[in-house]
Parts: sequence; structure tokens; C-alpha cells
Amino acid sequence: MDEEQGLPDAPEAAADMPQAPAGVTPPARRGGLAWLREGARVLAFRPPRWDGLQARPLTLAVLVLASYPIALVMQRALMDGEPRFLWNGILAGWVGTAAWAWLCWVVVRSRTAAVGPATLLAVSAAAGLVLNAIGGVAVLALRAAWGPGDDWPAALSWAVWLTPLSWAALMQAVLLWREAGTRAARAVLLMVLPIPWLVGGWLAPVSFWWSEPPADAEASFAGLPLTDEIVAAQSELLDEALAQLPAPQPGRINVYGLTYAPYASEDVFMRESATVAKTMRERFGAGMVELVVNPATAASLPWATPLNLRHSIARIAARMDRERDVLILHLTSHGGADGRLATETWPLQTEPMTPQLLKRWLDEAGVRWRVVSVSACYSGSWVEPLAGDGTLVMTAADADHTSYGCGRKSELTFFGRAMYAEELRRTLSFTDAHAAARNAIEVREQEAGKSDGYSNPQLRMGEAIRPVLQRLERELGG
Repeated sequence: MDEEQGLPDAPEAAADMPQAPAGVTPPARRGGLAWLREGARVLAFRPPRWDGLQARPLTLAVLVLASYPIALVMQRALMDGEPRFLWNGILAGWVGTAAWAWLCWVVVRSRTAAVGPATLLAVSAAAGLVLNAIGGVAVLALRAAWGPGDDWPAALSWAVWLTPLSWAALMQAVLLWREAGTRAARAVLLMVLPIPWLVGGWLAPVSFWWSEPPADAEASFAGLPLTDEIVAAQSELLDEALAQLPAPQPGRINVYGLTYAPYASEDVFMRESATVAKTMRERFGAGMVELVVNPATAASLPWATPLNLRHSIARIAARMDRERDVLILHLTSHGGADGRLATETWPLQTEPMTPQLLKRWLDEAGVRWRVVSVSACYSGSWVEPLAGDGTLVMTAADADHTSYGCGRKSELTFFGRAMYAEELRRTLSFTDAHAAARNAIEVREQEAGKSDGYSNPQLRMGEAIRPVLQRLERELGG
């Protein structure tokens, strides 16, 4: 950035510059990369070398504005799809810059400083520019490893936001504290310094992009229909589904199935519930109850709400032989890194499901033999809470990865397709089907270009349920 070399001196800038003693040659003015080198020193909490640093207006403008294109590129890299550009993002951040410039003036006025306030502000901006460049490279690397920012674990998202913000605040506080010459200046510094970071980091951050919802989002999901007829029929639909469950046949293992699809705005979960129910009926002779929230099934299937799930588990347990029969429960929705299964039931207000809650309801109902299948991102976090001697747990991913195929254009999730539409059509062994599904899913994810790594579906089987499922295979002719 040597562009300042040929510019005429501004009178006000000249008045603010320290004068060299008579007979002493002032140090040559430095420009270009010297600002970035001194910014890097400040970033490492080392004092800058002021000799030869004199900030002209163009220098200051370049150093302050250069962070904006970095923020533009970095924010876009975190987003998927086609977000809308917000040109007024360039208007954000100036309140913090003004407060910071005033602090530089206060600090310089508090002592016979070696530099003027413009130079102090320029070095601070250079340090911020270096930090933003490092952060931009880190974000691009994380994007390549984890995919879009919306897919990151919550802890990673918070770390990416808080780490550079905290480092910059501490770095600039150290810089001004060193330059402040009086206790009064340092007191002002302590009071005013949080303002730029509160405004720029929290209240009005620089934002250049906005993710618009898909064009068909409102058309595809305007909420569940809540007419008097549908609301009144819901309790009847659940009672009818539970009443139609067959009585257990003595002398053999009977299978009862329950699906739970609580995300109404995407049809893939409704289709997956139907696929699982069909496979369970045809391959295992299961008596099935489907709990689904979707506008298309509001008048034909009971809603997938936590209350209906708990009630269904209790009623199925009362119908089955709890010492012999098996309950197969499949849950399908979006999942979070915090272990919650997402719900979308607007305008109904429902809570996300958790593995701890599901286990408690199964235990309360006295279901001894249970196969739990969870098709969701990060569903591996359900394995440990649900595991037990009488439980087989299968998931579409491990606790650190997303699964695939749960978008609006998907017919089935990759896990639902491989496990229930394909492999359990070839075998009655859940372990064999899951092993084959893992291989098929890995190939399909690679072909689809999944960016955050193999979903790594998980399975854990309790020792007590193993012979029960082996006997079930023999009885069904597997």
C-alpha cells in the first residue's frame, strides 16, 4: 500500500505529527506492507514500531475498508443456495468505527504521544485486517470440511463467532492501554471500549447476505389445517389406529411398529413413514401405527406430537405381550447436534423429542424388547441414552455428522431408502441390513458430493435382545 507516497500533506495532519529535533533526520516514512507487519505485531500483543508510520487519509481509508470485502466473501462462503446480496451491509459498523476513532484521540491527547490519532487508528485497523484475513482462511477450511454454516455443530458456530471477536477486543484494548498516558484516559477507555464491540459484534454486525426461503416454501407449507372437523377427528384417528392393532398370537414373537414423523413442511418424512410401515407390515407382519404431521395426511393419520407418541407407546405396550413381543419404533426428521429431533407443526406448538424422553416413556410402559431406528442428522447422539440390554438402536449418522437426503426434493432419506426400501426387503436381520445399508449410503453420499464426510450410521445391540431377534428371523422364515 505505497499509494500514499505521492500525496500532498494535509495541513491538519501535519500539525498533528511530532516534529523532529533540529539537526535530526526524521525516519523515512513507511507504507505498504509495513502497516500489515505492525498490525500483525499488535495482533500478537506486541507494541508496534512507530518510526516512519504516518497515516494519510487514503492509507486510513484503505485499511478500514479492506475488511469489508473479506467479510463479504467469508459470509457468502458459509451459506448454501442463492442468498440475496444486501448492499446496505456497507453501512453497518460505522458507529463502532467512530467510537474507536474517538478513543484513539482521547489516548493520544492524554500524553505526549509519538503518533497522531490517525496513525493509532490505522495500526489498529491494520491489525483487524490481518485478523479478518486469517479468519477468512479458517472459515473457508471449515466450509470445506463441515459444509455450510447451518450444518455446523452449535459449539463450532459459537467458537467461529466469538474467538475472533474476543481476540480483536483484547488486542485493541492492550494497544490503547499501552498508549494511554493518564488514569483518566484509561478510565474512559474501560467505559467506552465495550461500545464498538457491542454494536459491531452483537447489535448491528456487518451483514452482506440474507438466505431467502425457497420460492415454493409458502406454497408447500402454509401450516397444518386446523378446521373444526380435522381437530375433532384427530383423537378418533389415533384411537382407531390403536384399536386395529392385532392381539398377540400365543407361542410366537409378535412385532408391533410405530413411526414418528414430526416435520410437516417436508414431504420426505411422510413418505419415509409410509415406506417403513409398508416394510414392517409385509416383511414382519407388524401391527403398525403411523404418527405423521403433514397437510396431506391431516384427515387420515394421527399427528406426530409428543403426547400422541407417549400415548401410543403406552397403548401398544398394553396390547402386546411385553415379555415376548418386540416394538419397532422409527423416528424421522431433522436432527440437531444437541440431540433434539426437530418438529415443525405450526400452528400447533410442540416440543422437540429427545432420546432421554423416549427412553423414559418406553420404560414407564414396560416395553422390554425394543428396536429404535432414528433417521436424522447427528442421530448417533441417541445411541448411548437409548442403549440397553433389551434394545437395538440404529441411526442414520454418528453424533458428529449430518445424514443425507432430507431435503425438499428427496423422495426418501438415504438411510430410509437403503435400510427399509432395500435391505430389509432382502433380509430379516436388522444387523445384516444395517451393515449393507452403511455401504450403500457411503457410495451414494460420495456420488452426491456430501461435503462434511461420511454420515457413518451407527448400530448397537444389547446382548439380551440378540437371541430374541434371531428367533424372530427363524419364525418368519429368514
